[in-house]
Amino acid sequence: GEVHDGAATMDWMKQEQERGITITAATTRVEWRGFDLHLIDTPGHVDFTVEVERSLRVLDGVVLVLDAVAGVQPQTETIWRQSVKYEVPKLCFVNKMDRIGVDFERAVKSLKEKLGANPCPIFWPIGAESQFRGIIDLITCEELTWTEDTLGAAMNRNPVSGDNQPLLEAGREAMMEALADFDDSIAEAFLEGIFPSEEILRAP
Repeated sequence: GEVHDGAATMDWMKQEQERGITITAATTRVEWRGFDLHLIDTPGHVDFTVEVERSLRVLDGVVLVLDAVAGVQPQTETIWRQSVKYEVPKLCFVNKMDRIGVDFERAVKSLKEKLGANPCPIFWPIGAESQFRGIIDLITCEELTWTEDTLGAAMNRNPVSGDNQPLLEAGREAMMEALADFDDSIAEAFLEGIFPSEEILRAP
């Protein structure tokens, strides 16, 4: 369910449901490919920042949800500083790509300009606003699309179509630029116009 509708599964407090916001951190467990994942959902509102900091002390990683329209906001900066303080690895998820006024590249750019981060995209959107219909996996070079009736619960994975090749190339270039700062072999490949294999990109 949606948080603002008061129907989110992990917003169990009556006050959360009435106000349509997350107030306390809540945890759940899921199984994924033989692994047990323990997820902690924390509030995004500035008034409940202490809940986020408490959670960061025990986490192995953070998924920072970024609004595709607004990009980095003041609370984003606060959570980023907290995660740096506790040395927690971060993954950013750009959300709300179907909203009016979205700009994926602008949102990613805000991570650089406002947080001093060096984001490395691994997915690239196909379309935006009402035309948003999927993403491109920049590592496998495949399209992930869905149909309206499944609401994203079931994904179709296919090779990138000819129409979306420019998107693949734009995403690959952005990914290579970011990775080149961390890996000399990738930097050399980038300068030579060569895209690394999936095995190299997945190497630990």
